[in-house]
Amino acid sequence: MLEGVSIESATSDGKCVARWNNQVIFVEGVAPGDIADLRIIRKKRHYLEAIPERVVHQSDIRVQPFCDHFGVCGGCKWQHIDYKYQLDLKRQLVVDSLQRIGGLVFPKVEETLASPMTSHHRNKLEFTFTNRRWLTSEEVGSGTVIDRNGVGFHKPRQFDKIVDIEYCHLQEDPSNQIRNSVRKYALDHGLGFFDILKKEGFLRNLVIRNTTSGELMVIVQAGHDDPALTGLLDFLSHKFPEITSLQYVINSKGNETFFDLPVILHSGSEYITDQMGDLKFRIGPKSFYQTNGHQAHEMYKLVRELAGLSGNEIVYDLYTGAGTIALFLASNAKTIVGVEQVPEAIEDARVNAGINGIENTHFYTGDIKEVIANKILGQHGQPDIVITDPPRSGMHRDVVDRLIELAPARMVYVSCNPATQARDLALLAGSYQIRSVHPIDMFPHTAHVESVIMLERN
Repeated sequence: MLEGVSIESATSDGKCVARWNNQVIFVEGVAPGDIADLRIIRKKRHYLEAIPERVVHQSDIRVQPFCDHFGVCGGCKWQHIDYKYQLDLKRQLVVDSLQRIGGLVFPKVEETLASPMTSHHRNKLEFTFTNRRWLTSEEVGSGTVIDRNGVGFHKPRQFDKIVDIEYCHLQEDPSNQIRNSVRKYALDHGLGFFDILKKEGFLRNLVIRNTTSGELMVIVQAGHDDPALTGLLDFLSHKFPEITSLQYVINSKGNETFFDLPVILHSGSEYITDQMGDLKFRIGPKSFYQTNGHQAHEMYKLVRELAGLSGNEIVYDLYTGAGTIALFLASNAKTIVGVEQVPEAIEDARVNAGINGIENTHFYTGDIKEVIANKILGQHGQPDIVITDPPRSGMHRDVVDRLIELAPARMVYVSCNPATQARDLALLAGSYQIRSVHPIDMFPHTAHVESVIMLERN
């Protein structure tokens, strides 16, 4: 036991940093400014990991968490930190990445753009069924037979344990009513819950998506086909007539991903439609779409502002996904060329362009570095501006090298991982200068931060 340890700062995975006898300690469940007694749970070569046995002095930035599942499911690790200070911590995470990882020269980082909603802000949630739900210490010590079936979120660092969720604050209702009703129906009718270790069982996964216009998609994933699934879907359709798209997947694979599997329509439409400004976006069961739609709208407006379009530019939108940024910028540019590796996403982008009557966008699928090198340059010409929004792993080195060769006058780099963004920017530093840095909070009460950076060619 280490007594009276001062907690210093936050990390990008939601933990905090402390030091003891010149050793770095990563601590869960505390806040910067706390003083705590720590129990070491893991010793590594260069650092220790610990949990608090007792918080001796609480930091001034602490608040009371609002969720009954806080500290167990791990979904909102910063609920105990005042939201204003969450924004400060996220800004510092961006600064630290640019300084320590990138070794970059950059102007003052803007204040983190706060999310318009700090609860019920997600438009998509995925819940996992289990016959091995996590048990509380009270349940373990009760000495009685406990029902282990549940549906909820994975417990951190225990992939085979699911925390049974009664009420989640991340998505607007009827999300909670739907999940709880499915659980009750399954228990009342003796439907099997999936065994994560044995990779067998019936009910496996539940996806709930909603839109700002009130449309609702529910996808039930089952481990095998069974007539009982029709009964469950009929129950949902009758109990929740507001479900506009009810679909299901039969998945006997070792994981829950279903991008390579058919999704079967039970009732309603095959897709839902969201409104963002003047644009409409069709969302299918496999569509990628920003999960915080209100904040995504603000981010896209910022990207458009930083791009500084006059209406005459050729814009390349790399890692375009379903084309949301490309379509958002289309009315301000001469030509938008979107490139994406996922064919289904490009299909969505083309459909959404048609829905909105946008004719100056062109979408291509394939390996990013090969497409921009061999396909689009000859057809559309040199880009004046490049927007890039890669996955957490950042851009491939070959893509970075190709961008340096293409030499657009300006780039806007949107990232969900400031660490890999800083790495990529260090490779671009010889050719580009960072002009502005904008942290954006897409996921309140977590350590995740989006970073939008504008660069200009030297």
